[in-house]
Amino acid sequence: MYHHPSYLWKEDDFQLPYGVRKCGHGQPNCGQTYVMYHGTTRTKAKAIRREGFRQSTDGMLGGGVYLSRDLNKARKYPIGTPDSQRAVIRVKVRVGNVIAINYQGHPRRKNWHDSRYGKVYDTAWCPPDCGMTRSGMEEDCVWDPSRITIAKCIIPTRASAFTRICAATNSLELKYFNFDANFV
Repeated sequence: MYHHPSYLWKEDDFQLPYGVRKCGHGQPNCGQTYVMYHGTTRTKAKAIRREGFRQSTDGMLGGGVYLSRDLNKARKYPIGTPDSQRAVIRVKVRVGNVIAINYQGHPRRKNWHDSRYGKVYDTAWCPPDCGMTRSGMEEDCVWDPSRITIAKCIIPTRASAFTRICAATNSLELKYFNFDANFV
């Protein structure tokens, strides 16, 4: 029986730059800078690193750059693409004015950045488990790509059999695991 290879999406521990906040589940605070993630293919990741982000023309929240503060959400994109062809771009985002789009039918769902409809927002945020995303995970849409600074590209690594066993048993202390070479 053939098994598809497993891949690990490990984000290394890193020192946050001054004034930057890591993932949280609450609404991003206006005017703050956050670490976020954008899932894409490896080919598109190279183009984004070279040329920068571009606004999508449409989407659940209208046009903009779609990101998440949750690496687990970003690593699933693009849907239908094997892990071996995926990449996640870690970015810093100056969120500016943030609006919560927290239910289907929200009147500002696709026009949050347009002054013809009221206050202008720089970022639209869908909270986790609000019924807006199928995954139940948070999603952010940033209108202006110049608010986004690319930090690095994360590529999944092929998991060894040992790593898969440890992951299946929820062992979080892989580097401290005492492996007895005589054990068969």
